[in-house]
Order: sequence, then structure tokens, then C-alpha cells
Amino acid sequence: MAAMNPQTELRVRTLSIHVVTWNVASAAPPPDLSDLLQLNNLNLNLDVYVIGLQEMNCGIMSLLSDTAFEDPWSSFLMDVLSPLSFVKVSSVRMQGLLLLIFAKYQHLPFIQILSTKSTPTGLFGYWGNKGGVNIFLKFYGYYVSIINCHLPPHMANNDQRLEHFDRILEMQNFEAQDIPNILDHDLILWFGDMNFRIEDFGLHFVRESIKNQCYSDLWEKDQLIIAKRHDPLLREFQEGPLLFPPTYKFDKNSNNYDSSEKKRKPAWTDRILWRLKQQPQAAIHTPTLSAPHFTLFLRSYVSHMLYSISDHKPVTSTFDLELKPLVSAPLITLLPESPCTNESDMLISYSLTADFLSSPWDWIGLYKVGLRHINDYVSYVWVRDNQVSFSDGLNQVYIDISDIPETEDQFLLFYYSNNLHSVVGISKPFKIQPRSFLAEGPLDEAQPQI
Repeated sequence: MAAMNPQTELRVRTLSIHVVTWNVASAAPPPDLSDLLQLNNLNLNLDVYVIGLQEMNCGIMSLLSDTAFEDPWSSFLMDVLSPLSFVKVSSVRMQGLLLLIFAKYQHLPFIQILSTKSTPTGLFGYWGNKGGVNIFLKFYGYYVSIINCHLPPHMANNDQRLEHFDRILEMQNFEAQDIPNILDHDLILWFGDMNFRIEDFGLHFVRESIKNQCYSDLWEKDQLIIAKRHDPLLREFQEGPLLFPPTYKFDKNSNNYDSSEKKRKPAWTDRILWRLKQQPQAAIHTPTLSAPHFTLFLRSYVSHMLYSISDHKPVTSTFDLELKPLVSAPLITLLPESPCTNESDMLISYSLTADFLSSPWDWIGLYKVGLRHINDYVSYVWVRDNQVSFSDGLNQVYIDISDIPETEDQFLLFYYSNNLHSVVGISKPFKIQPRSFLAEGPLDEAQPQI
């Protein structure tokens, strides 16, 4: 095989990320999430979904059930996205806060989950009904932090909201020396029910402005926009233009703003922010070195009025992330035997890069294409079991496939690293043919369909 041209490895890639934030007010998932997930948008070719929910049902029985099984929202989203080749990469939950990351399986060898964290800021600073949940990862070699938050409510608690925002940020300390501080990360995605309100204007003026789509009149009194003018760190977080109606507070099962006796004033409580790492300025007489290409472009920032199960409307942003991969090849290359038949064992060959540190607890899983998450294997083997040393750079191992029925499904092999807590190698899709199939024709007709 010819060596890859280094210039080819460094070419800029564009990856699309769809971010969802929704305060679901303890509701179950609606039957159809096509609009929310942009499933019918033929112009989108999404690579990653980042989904943050607030106020999920967090009663004690619900939490106990979700500990043993997937919560209804996670399960529903996996059912919807897995047929589209998306796999749940990671999740973290703190009471009513849930953060999920899905990615197309081709990207898994280039996504390393570094840690997950929950930061409660609720009652006395310790209760998890408010706060943030975080997932920290390396994406094609770049550090990315993803935060889903729920900040204190009510008009008068703006200072408390800003205090909680700062506290969540300050709590992101990393013990491992090779993980930078969160503000050194290449990208921070921060979203959720931030609960910022519209000051000064009365209820009638706000509703008339919304009715006439005069949103710019309301921006001047939006508490988050005001705070960004005065806080240098908060100013570093960018946001798209608020060209959609305020997303709170609605009567449930309608598109009407609050008609209760309280008649809460509408507000843009549900927000999506991002921050790119600030590049240091080069000295005047110092030659500049080309920094790795890593840029985020906002394609859309919208609300979805279609959904009425909650008193909040969901908000989504779609981004194009342009980057030059710092990691251009997987740590493990997997090759199933060819042709592959459903006998008792299948031989897997795999090679490791020179800098990969294997562990006896590494394992290889066999999956059907369309898997929901990493635990959906149909068979697996520990890499040190049934191992045959082939050469210094190539290993072979047998995996039991005797219980796999004859099927037209395609399969994949994943190599999971215990040290990195991530998938580090994926095979190409292949089919497992029945043994009798091979006897019916020449060998070349029974090659796996890759």
C-alpha cells in the first residue's frame, strides 16, 4: 500500500454539528422529532449531534429506573438516530439535566472521551436541580468542552445566574497534566436553560414586539446581552442573532404565551453559546507560525415552534466545524477474515500504531450496522484471549460467532481501548455469509461486501 501524502493528511475537513437545548418540563418524548433533529433537511449532512435537556422527569422512581435502564429520552433518540449510522458516544446526567453526544460511527476512532462532570449549584450550592453537566473530549486531536446548564429562574435573580455561570466555569479543574484548563480548550459549546430575562419593558410591550417581530427592540434589555457588554470573559462567548420569538413561557400544548394568573413575561431563556480558543498575538519581529486550522461557522440558530409538550420551545444551532485533523489515522486497523462465514470462530487481524499502549482489558466487539451504543455488541473477545501472534506489527485473534443466525445484515468490528476509554479502531462494513453459500459458487463470488 502506498504511503499517504502528508499534505493529504492535513487537508481541511468540514464536519457538521447539530446542537439541541430543550427544557422538556418532565414530559416524555413526542412521537416525531424530525424537525428538531433536521432529519428531513436534505441539504444537511450531519456528523455529530449534541443534545442537552433540562427538567427531565427526576422523581426517585424515575432515577432508580434510569440507573438500571436507559431513560426514555436517551432510548428514543438512539432508536431514531441509530438507523442513520449515529452511535451514542457519551452521556452524563444530574437529576433533570441530561447531556448526550451522538456521532456517525466513522468518527469514533477520532473521539476520545476524557471525562464527564456534574456541577450542582442548586439549594445551598449542593443540590443538582440547577447547575451544569459537562463532557470533555478530544475530537480529531482538538480539546472540546461541552456544557449543558440550568441556571436560577426569575427576573430578580440575574446576579445569581451570572454567579452560577462563573462557578460552573471555575469548577472545571483537571487533574491529568496533559489536559489543559477549560479556557485553553479549542472549543467550548455552552447551552441550556440559562433563564435570562427581558428587563424594564412591560408585558404588553414585549408581547406586541413579539407579535410584530420587532425583536431588536427587546435585545437591548436582554439580561445576557447586557451582561456580555460588561463581563470580558462572558464577552468571549459568541451567540447567533435572536431572530426567533422568545422561547418561554408558553401554555403547554399550545403556541400561546402564559395565560395563567402570573402571566410571566416572555424571554429568551434557552440559549446556545460557543467560544473558540483565543490565539496569542505574535510579536512584531517574530515570524508567525501557522496555527492548526480550527474554525466554527454558524449555519442556523432557530427555535422549533412545532413542539408544545413543554412551557419552553426547543432551540437548535447547526455549525460547520472546519479543521485540519491533528490525528489523521486510527490507532488500530481492523481486518476481518475474508470471506467471512458463520462458523464457530472468525479470525480478526489487527495492527497497532507504534505509540499505542494496549491493555489486557482491551476488547474487540462485533456489531450489526445500526448499533445504538458501544454495549450493543453481538459478540466480543478480549484481545489477549485466543490471540495468535503474527508479527511485530500484526496480531490475530478469534471471536466466537456461533450464535449469530443467518442474516443479510452488515457487521462492524470495534476495538475498545481500556486505557483511553474510547473506540480506537473500526473495520469497514462486511457481511457474514452462511457456510453453505460458499459451496454454491467460486470463492471470489463469496467475498464480503465491503
